[in-house]
Amino acid sequence: MPELLTVKDLRIEATSYPPGEAPKTVTLVDGVSFSVEKGRVLGLIGESGAGKSTIGLSALAYGRGGARITGGAVTLNDTDILTLGRSGVRSVRGAKVCYVAQSAAAAFNPAHRLGEQVIEASLRHRIMSRDDAEARALHLFRILGLPNPETFGRRFPHQVSGGQLQRAMTAMALCPNPELIVFDEPTTALDVTTQIEVLAAIKHAIEETHTAALYITHDLAVVAQIADDIMVLRHGKTVEYGTTRQIIEAPGQDYTKALVSVRQIARPEAADQSTPILTIDRVSASYGNGFKVLHDVSLTLPKGQTLAIVGESGSGKSTLARVITGLLPPSEGRITFDGQELPKALKGRSKEQLRRIQMIYQMADTAMNPRQTVREIIGRPISFYEGIHGAKKTERVRQLLDQIEMGDRFLDRYPAELSGGQKQRVAIARALAAKPELILCDEPTSALDPLVAEGILKLLLKLQEETHVSYVFITHDIAIVRAIADSVAVMHRGRLVRFGPKSQALSPPFDAYTDLLLKSVPEMEIGWLERVLATRRMESAGN
Repeated sequence: MPELLTVKDLRIEATSYPPGEAPKTVTLVDGVSFSVEKGRVLGLIGESGAGKSTIGLSALAYGRGGARITGGAVTLNDTDILTLGRSGVRSVRGAKVCYVAQSAAAAFNPAHRLGEQVIEASLRHRIMSRDDAEARALHLFRILGLPNPETFGRRFPHQVSGGQLQRAMTAMALCPNPELIVFDEPTTALDVTTQIEVLAAIKHAIEETHTAALYITHDLAVVAQIADDIMVLRHGKTVEYGTTRQIIEAPGQDYTKALVSVRQIARPEAADQSTPILTIDRVSASYGNGFKVLHDVSLTLPKGQTLAIVGESGSGKSTLARVITGLLPPSEGRITFDGQELPKALKGRSKEQLRRIQMIYQMADTAMNPRQTVREIIGRPISFYEGIHGAKKTERVRQLLDQIEMGDRFLDRYPAELSGGQKQRVAIARALAAKPELILCDEPTSALDPLVAEGILKLLLKLQEETHVSYVFITHDIAIVRAIADSVAVMHRGRLVRFGPKSQALSPPFDAYTDLLLKSVPEMEIGWLERVLATRRMESAGN
């Protein structure tokens, strides 16, 4: 079959402006070449900064964030789209090539109904009449498994779930009958139970419409379910390029081998879980509108150990963390820390109680002041809790930077000058600066690439061995639970559905929700998605 998209010797550059230095030209993509046939999917995989999204956007002749395509060719159906003028490129985008972003919420106008937005490009490019576009949208809503497809388009974006909105964005991309779709991490922000539904819908829609696709992700297990071929990227260059089966089953490069084996940490649980440092006793909580979000939750965390709280979005995981910290006072129940009942509200807690319980947030970017240096970010809790200033404080910051395996060369850098993994390490150091006995970790690795996330997990385990700190680790990733937890709590719709030592909580027999959760974690296996979906269909038929 002839190639639909051919990228040859692609080079993309940008200009950086280091503080106090002359502007520098930075190469983002260096001599990358590949091709995609009609009806096939090429997966682009690699860590942040590898050039995945930058390459994907080049298929739309677009360079974001000041990036410039400075060399090579991007040929779509025998036409080099890089040589087209502005009007020629506009005729390609949204008609022949469509883009599906990671954040569906940011892609839709909240003031307009979904149906109107799905058919907009088809009408704007005069690809079809309104009647035909609406019929096409209805067909796509059906094959993407959206609820009540006949009326789905009348809803506004805020009236549907995240997974439904992601599928609606896929419908928007497919509606004009494009030749190529660029999927840019379309399931990264979704829970595993939702992710599997969206993956299945995307795969079915591509097969049904025979559209070619670039699928960008940092999760090799995910891309293995949908791609025919995979290109592994690092630092803007091709590491390895081959069929999905070859990349998964016989990787040739060390970096690819590391990606394939990344989720193989597995720490055995602590044998003795009888001495709790934290006890949550029949806690319920509501938000200001009276909507109850936690229902009668009881659990314990042993001293120096890790309790993983797992569940999908809306299950109450992060809300429980807010209750523990006092940010959301519980309406019922009590929280005991090291034998002492904690005041329900943050303002009622002593400075010492605040010091002993710290938090690491999911998004290190938003948890740091971009105008403060690493020295100031880590130093602030040292001054606040210990009253240490000047040279002694700087020395303590240096010690913490060594502890998180970064070193003092980062002292005077700003958050914008750090990678995602480095920012999260600084967030860990800031929490450790208070010398806490409990750290609440709210999905601290979910925004990170697999290899970087693995490094953060290993660091947290090392710090626990050194300091005997206890962790409450909030996640929706079962692989992480297996890697670090001593005990596991499974939450669903604000209720605790399963709790106990890891070996018991992750062993059958399971309740229905835990069973679904465990079976929804993608495995590094070709055909896993089809096997899981077939099992679910058989179970549904049996019921």
